[in-house]
Formats: sequence, structure tokens, C-alpha cells
Amino acid sequence: MFLLIGCGYIGERVADLLHQSGHSLAAVTHSQESAAKLRSTKPYPILTSDVSNHVNLQHLATQLPDAPTKILHCASSNRGGPSQYQRVFVHGCQNLIKTFPDAHLLFTSSTSVYPQLDGSEVTETTFAEPTARTSQLLRDAEQIVLAHHGTVARLAGLYGPHRSFVLKQFIEGTAAIEGNHGEGRCLNQIHREDAARALVHLFNLSPSGIFNVVDQHPLNQRDCYLQLQTLFNLPLPPTTEPNHERKRPWTHKRVSSAKLQSSGFTWRYPSYLDALKNDPELIPSILALVPSPAHPLGAHDH
Repeated sequence: MFLLIGCGYIGERVADLLHQSGHSLAAVTHSQESAAKLRSTKPYPILTSDVSNHVNLQHLATQLPDAPTKILHCASSNRGGPSQYQRVFVHGCQNLIKTFPDAHLLFTSSTSVYPQLDGSEVTETTFAEPTARTSQLLRDAEQIVLAHHGTVARLAGLYGPHRSFVLKQFIEGTAAIEGNHGEGRCLNQIHREDAARALVHLFNLSPSGIFNVVDQHPLNQRDCYLQLQTLFNLPLPPTTEPNHERKRPWTHKRVSSAKLQSSGFTWRYPSYLDALKNDPELIPSILALVPSPAHPLGAHDH
């Protein structure tokens, strides 16, 4: 039986894919409101629990029809700070291992743990000692999972229907090409569908170790925005110096997908540009989020 901790943007899609494949599963959310909404549409059990609370998880265990053999921890920090990261990720992983010691644990971490600034390619064996406290806590959680012979999936920036910060900011006119001599930082991204499919793939393999979950063709900001300029007939964003004060520090690295590919995974959208052209929901759903763009739209103004 599969147990999914977190049923948000990525967890919900993983749960759907597992159910469609005939797997027995239960999905867990933190809030009663989310659970009620999901129960109205989902054919699999939706439960509530607090992963940061060991007693809560012990109660959850009594509600399951079978002991889980595989667990995905993809709960969100809800944009919280270090204390929330400590509770959800560090304590969460510790509590899951205590409560379900025989289950294989797959933990969704982030490529933000790579602190590189020089545009170099990073693999799963590359130095990963981040400066941001939140990313340091992700590394702490990773170490807990790896010590238990679990799997760590370092997810790049998620995008897909109703969610693409790159495209939304470009259309709004708030995007900027940050640093790197006017080329901007490297955008490491993964489409929601491919991220969910990759997690199911890793669930089925249950390997120990770290896997980057990122598409095959990261783009510098300038290259990406030039393509968007052609698609939308909008101005190229201005060049700026990196903002080192934001919550997630400015980094510039090209995250390698080679290990995931060598494990047998294939991408539906190998690049962001593939998704823009081939996912019929992506562009319309982002345009719907920007009812009054800063610039009149060109090619897709219909």
C-alpha cells in the first residue's frame, strides 16, 4: 500500500497516477478543508494528519487498512520560514520513520540545496551545502531519509497548468534577467506531469539515494525570454543585478537530469518550450491568472 503525505499541486497528481495504475493508496492532507474538497472528487481515501506530530501519525496508522510499504513525503511548508521547515521536513521525516519503520520513504526535496553561482552543471554527487537556512533544513531532512536507505527526489521549479512563475511574470511585465552578464540565471524547471510521473517511477524502483527531478534542457533567462518574446510579441524583460535579499538566494547552476534518465525515465515535456507548445492547458491557464497584463498581448491574444 502507498501512503502519500501531502496532496497538493504535485501530490494530488501522483495519487491520481497511482490510482489509475491500480495501486492501493491513501492520501493525507493537513487541513480538514482540503480533505473535504478532495473527498468530493477522488476515488481513493483522503485522510488528515500532521506529519510534524508523532502522536497524530500514530493515530493515522490505526486508520489505514494495511501497513504502508511505500511512503511519499511531499507535504508543503506553505511558504513558511525555518521553523515550519524544521517541523514539516525534519521532524516530519523523523516521525514517518518512527511510525512506519518498515516502509520505503521517498522524500521530495529541492534543487535549491545546490548553492552554485558559476553556471556549472550539478549532479547528485556535487557539493550541496546551501547558505539559506530553509535549504539547510532540507539537507538535514535528506540525511535522515538517506540514513534510512530511502530515496530523495530533488525537484526543480514546478510549473504546469495554473502555475508558471516564469510565464506569469513575463506576461505581467514584472520579469527580470538577473545577473550573469546580461544572460540571467539558469532556469531549472520540471512540468508537473513529468514530476509526478518521475515520482511514480522512483516509487516503483524504490532505489536508495538522490535523484534530480528536472527537465532535460535548462535555459538561461535571456534564452527563455527571447522564445517567449517570439511567442507573445512582448518586450524582453530588463536586465538587473541579482537580488541576494530574497527568501531563496540567487543561484546559477545547470541541474543534470542524467541519473534520472539512466534509471529508465522518459519525459513528456523534455523542455519548457516543449510544454508551451504541446500542453494545451498551460498557456490559457496562465493567461487566465493575468486578466490585465502590463503589455497588450500579441500572438496569443485570443
